[in-house]
Amino acid sequence: MKYDGPPLHHIKWKRLLSNTSSRSIHLISSPFRSFFLLSLSLPSKSLPAVAGRDMESSSPSSSYLNLFLEETSFYNRIVLGSLLPKWVWAPLPHFFQSWLRNYLGGTLIYLVSGFLWCFYIYYLKRNVYLPKDAIPSNKAMLLQIYVAMKAMPWYCALPSVSEYMVENGWARCFSRISDVGWVAYLIYLAIYMIVVEFGIYWMHRELHDIKPLYKWLHNIHHIYNKQNTLSPFAGLAFHPLDGILQAVPHVIALFLVPMHFTTHIALLFLEAIWTANIHDCIHAKIWPVMGAGYHTIHHTTYRHNYGHYTIWMDWMFGTLRDPINEESKRLPPELMANDPDSLYGFKLLGFAWMSYNH
Repeated sequence: MKYDGPPLHHIKWKRLLSNTSSRSIHLISSPFRSFFLLSLSLPSKSLPAVAGRDMESSSPSSSYLNLFLEETSFYNRIVLGSLLPKWVWAPLPHFFQSWLRNYLGGTLIYLVSGFLWCFYIYYLKRNVYLPKDAIPSNKAMLLQIYVAMKAMPWYCALPSVSEYMVENGWARCFSRISDVGWVAYLIYLAIYMIVVEFGIYWMHRELHDIKPLYKWLHNIHHIYNKQNTLSPFAGLAFHPLDGILQAVPHVIALFLVPMHFTTHIALLFLEAIWTANIHDCIHAKIWPVMGAGYHTIHHTTYRHNYGHYTIWMDWMFGTLRDPINEESKRLPPELMANDPDSLYGFKLLGFAWMSYNH
């Protein structure tokens, strides 16, 4: 006879909890207890079944997985229905609908955010955030757009594959924050971000250290190695495989950490905006964020500041270089003071004076 009850591993943990003394259980506060027990009891494919245990369906796992399918179908209707005639996309299989939605959405985010960013820093605030000779030429920016747009169809395969895995229950995703609670959600998100940061750091570093990978993949991105060649559009100007490899930690993390599905998708697409930010050469000095000041050093030394969101991995593994220290060593304060049009130089002036006087 076919077993149609709750998942066996869930029964096992329920029995274990019933045999545990109430004193030991109450040593841990309720939110942290549910976070701890949920993490222990959920193999990757069983998370939807447990999260959907309160559903009336005889197949809680299938019912819960339908929530992911409904969510991605909703995104498809919103994006594709707004941009294309229905007869173009409606006959496509669901996977290809998702890919097309990701492609159109990713392209719009990249182009709109890049153009707005460039319009602000190069036109509205011309010679304020950057010196005159640090503004990239239109030719350089158009080349970056060309490289990024060639790679965009391949980039968008990654979120499409991750959605497919989640819809089929292969990843440790939950659909609603209420399934785990806000405390557990924030803890999972923090762990997810640490895993992603660690993975991107080492993936990026190996793309430099393994010579064939650098020569055939990552070198395409590093032809932009000066301030006057870097722009927000350089953020996605990679060889397609290079860009995918650096985003893969987002997908690997889904197998290691329970993660809110919508948050995962949002973080993948926010990468387009984040990479635009770290390629504009403007050092915002927001500690411990790995901003453009740090990443500009990476594009000029090739051996430092491999991190993505924060400086922690570079600090832990000895590859961190601080832009303030670099400017203080390279330029005497009197030269920096002679460039009144450069807000970047003006912001560093006080730090350079302190270094000079000591």
